[in-house]
Amino acid sequence: MADSITLYGIPNCDTVKKARKWLDAQSVSYDFHDYKKKGIDTPTLTGFCQTLGWEALVNRRGTTWRKLSDADKENLDEAKAIRLMLENTSLIKRPVVQGGKELMVGFDETNYSKNLL
Repeated sequence: MADSITLYGIPNCDTVKKARKWLDAQSVSYDFHDYKKKGIDTPTLTGFCQTLGWEALVNRRGTTWRKLSDADKENLDEAKAIRLMLENTSLIKRPVVQGGKELMVGFDETNYSKNLL
């Protein structure tokens, strides 16, 4: 298991709650990075995009995406996606887990077991 695990997300997100509950049940120690309180910096988000691909990180199902203007949604590329995610951290799919064997986005119990235990 990795020495340091960070779970990025927002506390009221159901998927983040599931991930935290699972980590706690497995006695996996982690730091919680709250996007609403701490935001995210450009180098960290860019690193996530380089590893996972920016398309995997853009949450197109949430209300934040639906509230964006059509101009913001059109011609989306990595640079524009990063700018939008920095401005609206709720656009980042959650949770992102850094540490363990690989960077993960979302919650999948099998993936978590394989990469964090």
